[in-house]
Amino acid sequence: SKEGKETMLFYSFFKSLVGKEVIVELKNDLCIKGTLHSVDQYLNIKLRDITVIDEEKYPHLMSVKNCFIRGSVVRYVQLPANEVDRELLQDSARVEAHEQKKK
Repeated sequence: SKEGKETMLFYSFFKSLVGKEVIVELKNDLCIKGTLHSVDQYLNIKLRDITVIDEEKYPHLMSVKNCFIRGSVVRYVQLPANEVDRELLQDSARVEAHEQKKK
């Protein structure tokens, strides 16, 4: 299925970012910065050494150091620009475009 392929594309991409610092914005507007520890095929994310971007708003999260984020609640993932493998992304986009033309 198309959705399955897109998910696998993102999964492969996120796996290449393990160990890098990312910022995850959730659908409830909470932003969490941390080191990407792992990601699974459902795009669930585990972060280590986290900090909450707006600590005044979420003081109860200040003592949390690691977290698991369910993929379905993620709005955005901000990536460090210098860590993104542009060639991998472009290749993936080309493959996707090629698949679309076949349909």
